[in-house]
Amino acid sequence: MKKSTIFIKQRVQQILISICMTAMFSWSGYAQQSEIKFPLKVGVKPESITKGFNDNYYVTLMNGAEIGDGEILEISKNGVKVFAKGFDEPKGIVFLEGHLYLSDLTRIWKVDSTGHANVFVKKEDFPEAVLYLNDVAVDAESKGIYVADMGAVKYMRDANKVLWPLDSEQAKLIPQLGRIYHVDLDGHISITQDTSPLMLNPNGVGVDNKGNIMVGAFFLGNFLVKREGKLTPLKGQFRGADGVEQDSKGNYYVSSWTAGTVWKIDGKTEKATVLIEGLKSAADFYLEEDKGRLLVPDMLAGMIYAVSIEK
Repeated sequence: MKKSTIFIKQRVQQILISICMTAMFSWSGYAQQSEIKFPLKVGVKPESITKGFNDNYYVTLMNGAEIGDGEILEISKNGVKVFAKGFDEPKGIVFLEGHLYLSDLTRIWKVDSTGHANVFVKKEDFPEAVLYLNDVAVDAESKGIYVADMGAVKYMRDANKVLWPLDSEQAKLIPQLGRIYHVDLDGHISITQDTSPLMLNPNGVGVDNKGNIMVGAFFLGNFLVKREGKLTPLKGQFRGADGVEQDSKGNYYVSSWTAGTVWKIDGKTEKATVLIEGLKSAADFYLEEDKGRLLVPDMLAGMIYAVSIEK
């Protein structure tokens, strides 16, 4: 073979390798640029976040006080966009069996992959009068959801919207109306946890590693775990308790809407460690353990924060 022919072949190979390397670096740069970056501004009053269709994130956005102005946002590598709308005050949201489920004052919505929403259960379907539905959680068997009814929220605060002191006369007047309900995928509703003096105005609800419910009691600040059929408070007090979760190692997590703080609680010692503080309002977060973080909505700031759990 002539040297000129060998040279040409070598040159062609070099060019092809160069083109491939350029394409690889270009794609790598594109992928890096398209990753979702937190913190992220999402809009007015984000309350809850979950992962759903195509591994994208979905956020309930309460917006203003007008009827029907609530939305669900979709966060993807392509940006943030409105996925569904027409809600009043959307709160907790989860993804189950190919649908999003979210609470909205006294009803629960079911949303499909196109963003089409239907009322899944309405106020009249509940066995007791519901006043203010908030957080939702998928049950241990993925056959339904839990939803917290906060009960009579108008008694919790003074004229300045500050929670009454626990030893105040006003605190004694708060009625025990909060409950945790279970709703199966056919829309049948049952009471999982009835009213309790430990659970005034329950906000957050979750499921622990044994399949038992966990509850964040907003007014009292109790982090409650149901053990052997009995609500049991963990050590500490987290007034304004909102989101509650447990990871695979047994650690607990709780956010406080009023304190703007998120804690990690050791599953054995129950010692609480601050993960983040100084937020305007830490709402219902999403535990993303494979990425070592919580995605925390700051409702009053209109932001979603990624908070490391490695502390």
